Amino acid sequence: MCSVISRVKPVQRALASTLRLRTNADGLNYAAAQSRRFCPGLSTGAQPLWVTSRSYCARIATTDGLFFRQLFEVESCTYTYLLADTDTKEAVIIDPVLETIDRDLELIKELGLSLKVAVNTHCHADHITSTGPMKKRVPGLKSAISKLSGASADIHLTEGDKIPFGRHCLIVRETPGHTDGCITLVTGDQTMAFTGDALLIRGCGRTDFQQGCAKRLYKSVHEKIFTLPDECLLYPAHDYLGRMASSVGEERKFNPRLTKTMEEFADIMNNLNLPNPKKMATAVPANLVCGLQD
Repeated sequence: MCSVISRVKPVQRALASTLRLRTNADGLNYAAAQSRRFCPGLSTGAQPLWVTSRSYCARIATTDGLFFRQLFEVESCTYTYLLADTDTKEAVIIDPVLETIDRDLELIKELGLSLKVAVNTHCHADHITSTGPMKKRVPGLKSAISKLSGASADIHLTEGDKIPFGRHCLIVRETPGHTDGCITLVTGDQTMAFTGDALLIRGCGRTDFQQGCAKRLYKSVHEKIFTLPDECLLYPAHDYLGRMASSVGEERKFNPRLTKTMEEFADIMNNLNLPNPKKMATAVPANLVCGLQD
């Protein structure tokens, strides 16, 4: 559970450690399964340990008055994030997935939250967003995505825009390279950043389709993400090995791609030779219209 474990009580620490160990083991199962589904950028010989139905992971927010929950969608290995002000109950959801809309809305209802904004970090190619269908079920909910994505939404975001919820906010940093419309969402106190597919844990998003550009991605990560405090926790849109979070300091030191020079990075990215995501033909058109399909 990363460095936040040290900030909780002994009983909570034990629980957190148990969740971490189980998640790491589960991750081998996910990795093996997803390698057969051609998950982008992953090749693994890991063998499954057991079948699991992990649907969400409890995470501890380091900001006072901030509720935070990390959720998981099994087929595309997508993380969805729910953040809320503990006083006002105003909430935002990041990268929700169509297949888990019922789970997400049930959790929001159980917690008594008032969902204000559903935001996508980019126009996804491996799953269909639930922002459009979610708007039909949550009165007053607004959808948001980068203006540069070319996708429809109620709010088109640009560099420096803020998404407020109660006394908290997410600040937009444009991080193109995986796609033109990729953004990273940073909490106001810079303790957390939601990087979408721009920066993954010990990896990054592919750059061979949807306006991808390796050198542009390298520049985005180094100028917009690696300039955040080393302690800033990073939460990606995907992980295929059961890892839940990293930090700026870790990725600056250990990321095997982004610790290279720009030219070396571009050479790696331009020679991945990956198959397209299985759902790309249906996901991209649907996500351009907020996940609403005829």
